[in-house]
Amino acid sequence: MAAIQMLFTYFTMISAFAIPAFGELSPDFYDEVCPKALPTIKLLVEQAIALEPRMGASLVRLHFHDCFVNGCDGSILLDDTPTFTGEKMAGPNNNSVRGFDLIDQIKAAVNEECQGNVVSCADILAVAARDSVVVLGGSCYNVLLGRRDATTASRDAANTNIPSPSLDLPDLIASFESHGLGVEDLVVLSGAHTLGFSRCVVFRNRIYNDTACIDGDFAADLQAVCPVSGEDSNLAPLDESPVSFDTAYYQDLVESRGLLHSDQQLFKGDGSLTDELVRKYSDNPDAFWADFGPAMIKMGNISPLTGCDGEIREHCRFVNGY
Repeated sequence: MAAIQMLFTYFTMISAFAIPAFGELSPDFYDEVCPKALPTIKLLVEQAIALEPRMGASLVRLHFHDCFVNGCDGSILLDDTPTFTGEKMAGPNNNSVRGFDLIDQIKAAVNEECQGNVVSCADILAVAARDSVVVLGGSCYNVLLGRRDATTASRDAANTNIPSPSLDLPDLIASFESHGLGVEDLVVLSGAHTLGFSRCVVFRNRIYNDTACIDGDFAADLQAVCPVSGEDSNLAPLDESPVSFDTAYYQDLVESRGLLHSDQQLFKGDGSLTDELVRKYSDNPDAFWADFGPAMIKMGNISPLTGCDGEIREHCRFVNGY
């Protein structure tokens, strides 16, 4: 009996060492089960961005849009099937989010390196977003890991919960607060728009109708790219350096040169808290880099599936057994 008790105690200790406590995320979640997982993700992200620098913004965007719909659970990656409607064709995602093929490649490579299906798609999104920030010039931060993947998704929730680029400031604040994120989080996480591009159809209304809060020369330049009608897919950068993780985004807001209506809402020149934060980050890149990582970690902790909830999907596009 004593021998059995000792054996039980031994396996309990081993389990406690290898797996974080139920319901908790940990930066070293995969250190024992697959130490090659994170280096593999990093390498493939670096290679992809070297081929197409815009891909970094796309990976960050995927993580955002995943977390804002029922938590950071990889649901955005699920394809539609004859019996299932996912989130990819929701209004905020359709013709907007991209990078799915790269996530497939990363997942396959990680499974091979780990000799099994042990790293979740949700965690891959979180790590790929961080690695993209670092590759493009931002500061590194520790990603908390141990999420599991959703077995369902919601197009309606995606349409409802992902903030629209047409939102005014009160609605932006309310949207972030509904996910446990404050005004400070709103402003610093919006700084991810220092990366990437937006389509004409998304910013058209701003450059023709936001005349009271847009720099005239800036609007005129954009009108040459985005006519009153047609050319909906023409692209414009979200700030003047769209493949560099810097503070040009905030500097543009101070000068009324934010591309999206929702971005410019963060700075109105009225001395509000959002004004103060925009000026702070515009003047102090180190402050932005110091605050961005913790805000991403906080966002990445929105309603994760852990323990026995969800699953670790073998293929990020489909639930296991499909």
